[in-house]
Amino acid sequence: MKESTMRIFLVGPRASGKTTLARSLAAALDGDWLDTDTLTQQHAGMSIAELVAARGWEAFRDLESAALAEACAMPAAAAPLLVATGGGMVLRPENRQAMREAGLVLWLDAPGELITARLAAHLDPGQRPSLTGDDPVAEAARVAASRESLYREAAHAVLDAAQPLTELVEQARRRINDHFSGSTQQ
Repeated sequence: MKESTMRIFLVGPRASGKTTLARSLAAALDGDWLDTDTLTQQHAGMSIAELVAARGWEAFRDLESAALAEACAMPAAAAPLLVATGGGMVLRPENRQAMREAGLVLWLDAPGELITARLAAHLDPGQRPSLTGDDPVAEAARVAASRESLYREAAHAVLDAAQPLTELVEQARRRINDHFSGSTQQ
């Protein structure tokens, strides 16, 4: 990766605020942003729920990994690229490694209460099907807790997702500046 390329990957559980932070940081840094779930849906030509129903979770994970590879391979640019990843992006070791090698990985650590409150307020069953068949709100908090070690392994830095967005943006900017100032990323 060229020094001028700044790729920032946002990882964390469903409803932790990855897409919202990617949009806000891209605006604050004069950069671009993308969402791997959106790329996955575009490549599949259907929603994630439809994809999983038609082809299964493994097919979804394959397309999700392909979307990440696409983000990692985007040409170098002076403007930062913020990449909001799906909550399960960290499940595959090769995805964790690819993100760490291609840029800075920020983990939005969200307490279970925050996840459940956000999902209860904005539940969209067509977006993401249940992994277990349980209530999606309760399931999301359990899944986030079960993936905590994977988020930690992937991340260069941790952000408190419960902070107000303006504070979260500032904390992320500091982490980005610390990581990319004077560094020679490979």
